Amino acid sequence: MKYVHSFEDADSELGGRPAKEVLGGKGAGLAEMTRLGIPVPPGFTLTTDVCLHFREHGGAYPEGLEERVRAALAKTEAAVGRRLGDPDAPLLVSVRSGARASMPGMMDTILNLGLNDSTVEGLAQESGDRRFAFDAYRRLLAMYGDVVLGVEHHEFETALAATKNEETKADGTELLDSELSAEALERLVERYKAIIAAAGEPFPQDVHAQLWGAIGAVFRSWDNTRAVRYRKMQSIPAAWGTACNVQAMVFGNMGETSGSGVAFTRNPSTGEKVLYGEYLPNAQGEDVVAGIRTPLALTAQAAPPGREADTLERKQPDVFETIAAHCARLESHFGDMQDVEFTVEKGRAYILQTRTGKRTAHAAVRIAVEMVREGAIDRETALMKVDPTSLEQLLHARLPVPADLEKRGIRPVASGLPASPGAATGQIVFDADDAERWASEGKEVILVRRETSPEDIHGMKAAQGIVTATGGMTSHAAVVARGLGKCCVAGCATLQVDYAKKLLVARSATDTQSFSEGDVITLDGSHGKVYAGALDVEAAAKVPEFEELMEWADATRRMKVRANADTPRQARVARTYGAQGIGLCRTEHMFFADERLHAVRCLVLANDDAARTRWLETIAPMQQKDFEGLFRAMDGLPVTVRLLDWPLHEFIPKEERDFASVAEALGESAEAIRARAENMHEVNPMLGHRAVRVGLTMPAIYRTQVAALMRAAAKVAGDGVTVIPEIMIPVVGMATELRAMVAIVRDEADRVLAEVGATLAYQVGTMIELPRACLVAGELAATAEFFSFGTNDLTQTTFGISRDDAGRFLPTYIDELGLLPADPFARLDEAGVGRLVQMACEDGRGARPGIKLGVCGEHGGDPASIDFCERTGLDYVSCSPPRLPIARLAAAQATLRARR
Repeated sequence: MKYVHSFEDADSELGGRPAKEVLGGKGAGLAEMTRLGIPVPPGFTLTTDVCLHFREHGGAYPEGLEERVRAALAKTEAAVGRRLGDPDAPLLVSVRSGARASMPGMMDTILNLGLNDSTVEGLAQESGDRRFAFDAYRRLLAMYGDVVLGVEHHEFETALAATKNEETKADGTELLDSELSAEALERLVERYKAIIAAAGEPFPQDVHAQLWGAIGAVFRSWDNTRAVRYRKMQSIPAAWGTACNVQAMVFGNMGETSGSGVAFTRNPSTGEKVLYGEYLPNAQGEDVVAGIRTPLALTAQAAPPGREADTLERKQPDVFETIAAHCARLESHFGDMQDVEFTVEKGRAYILQTRTGKRTAHAAVRIAVEMVREGAIDRETALMKVDPTSLEQLLHARLPVPADLEKRGIRPVASGLPASPGAATGQIVFDADDAERWASEGKEVILVRRETSPEDIHGMKAAQGIVTATGGMTSHAAVVARGLGKCCVAGCATLQVDYAKKLLVARSATDTQSFSEGDVITLDGSHGKVYAGALDVEAAAKVPEFEELMEWADATRRMKVRANADTPRQARVARTYGAQGIGLCRTEHMFFADERLHAVRCLVLANDDAARTRWLETIAPMQQKDFEGLFRAMDGLPVTVRLLDWPLHEFIPKEERDFASVAEALGESAEAIRARAENMHEVNPMLGHRAVRVGLTMPAIYRTQVAALMRAAAKVAGDGVTVIPEIMIPVVGMATELRAMVAIVRDEADRVLAEVGATLAYQVGTMIELPRACLVAGELAATAEFFSFGTNDLTQTTFGISRDDAGRFLPTYIDELGLLPADPFARLDEAGVGRLVQMACEDGRGARPGIKLGVCGEHGGDPASIDFCERTGLDYVSCSPPRLPIARLAAAQATLRARR
């Protein structure tokens, strides 16, 4: 196995494996850009296989790796005419992680590696710039001390602040890092070395020891807390590992004709086709992405009014045109919007990384559709480029535009950069741990930071939105927020964040406002505004390209997509989201209104058939009216109605006033009603007297529901509406009980149709939610005309886990012990539950060729579960209305994957 690949020869040495799998995303991009002739500093990649070996063998490397690294390093040295550790012509390298999937800032990086007390003098002499040399050295010491040697980062920050205080500007303002003199930086280097030595061991002067220390740190960082958290959020397998890239340094901190920046080939927030990015003169790349300094706009068009002259486009137009040309070529080559890191060294541009850029859902849809219009990609490729789960962002509400708010006297307390769109309201917290804890308690929070770091990822995930005082549109906060779909306002320069006092101070020319932890603020991530208090939101703006993308998805997918809807209003909403019918109407949900719940309680607790009949007659018109509304909303589309599923236990009153109300309605004492309720109490009601068992022991309930359904269908059909009723019997485990129940249902349905003089086709099927039902599916199919898999209960009964109580231990199983890859109630367990579904489908089709098969559990809106449904050959999935666009796109993607 070849463990080390130089950038220039990697493409020919992968043995047929995908480049990203072996080299990671960063390494694959560097190798491909080198092949294209893009100006990339030379270097080499240690593969993901090295990382996996390192993890599995307690930090040991594969045999012979050192020799291979030495050979690759010699090739890099020859390419640049420098040698690692040579005091006269020192080679400096970066050591950077690079996983198969982008994990911005989650793993570790070391820059300027190769400097020591000898080579720093050589670099100073050769460059003629002592300040530059010692600036690079102090950066290496801080990074290496923190990442490799475990020195607390704040110790370096304290020393830097002390050094700045020793050199003040004439106007008394604090120096920027880039304004420190060479002498000050030399003092800072000595302070950093003393900090490192005091922590345990001195900084290694042996540059090869530095290299192997950095390589080990990169591989270990695959398993650091923030990386593990991020992988779980993004469903990135731990078994992938990371590659490690060693690359010759180019320097953005060599004066005003040097700098570093990030460019997106399109706007990652809106998708607009413009070069979009930021740039910091006299800086290294970490300064931009870490958000320590607020960078300048890359283009004059994106600059604030009056700041156009500060942009790279105006300051160094030739450099800008070169970078723009490289970006355009990279987007064309990779067929997608690119996120490009670059460094300018004394007027010469180098590309350090290209990767598929993270973007908002709005941008993702727009970019996909516009690239098809441009002829850059085809429709199938466009469909595969949009993450289905991100479409939820398009439905999020937003704030009115700032001008409209100002007319109402509502002005922002601070303005920053619109780093990630949307609106968010919550209580202020200043610490990521607090954000996670408060959110777990049900609070909505806004994470406020000077700048975010990768250690804040869990708090960013838990928060409704993020505010930073520094940083730009390509800072860590902005990039991660867009990836998570979180609202973010970055670079609010007028905000002062005091962590010790847990205080946020917003200063303006005319006013100062202070906010403490727990105070409520509202963010407008679309316009970069921060408001005091909670503001009302309005409906989300429509994305013109969204409907076009959905049309392509609908034309591509094989499976139909239905909605879980229980009321006419929900059905109408579902139709606007593209539902092709109702896959699950839960009739018990029709009883939530107070007067209806009261009637059902009276029915359940009545003591004789006459009383039950009276209350059934009260309920029947309610259900009929709802069914009429459902049929009208779904004109021409199927409506699957599940007969009463809940245990009777669930309808028993709990409050004294409810017992009294039922007692009065039934003409009995409250004590008698309470005693009857106690007799009905079940220890495990979900496996007790519910669903088909109620239908067989108290058939009047199911007969009443069926009668209401068929009367509604006949009435609506008489008005010219096309009705397609499907009656579903839940919790069936035996063919005998299904036959008995279907006989009752058909007898009642046919009786009603004869009574009203109507002729209507209808189907009767069953909900498969018990393992036994899967095992005897062939027998069930002899009676059932369709199967709808209730994967929520099927997961419960297969695992023997209560979904209502699983929150107490599932997080430990998933996050800490790694016993499950995901929550089985959110993502279908293919090995167990999925195998049962497959068996039931095979046996059901064997007994009844052409039997209709669907899924109506919440898994019907999960893309990974939808992919399983496509592979299994189900006819449709059904999910809640807001998840319908997700299901439509995911079903199209599943079809495309199956074709390939």
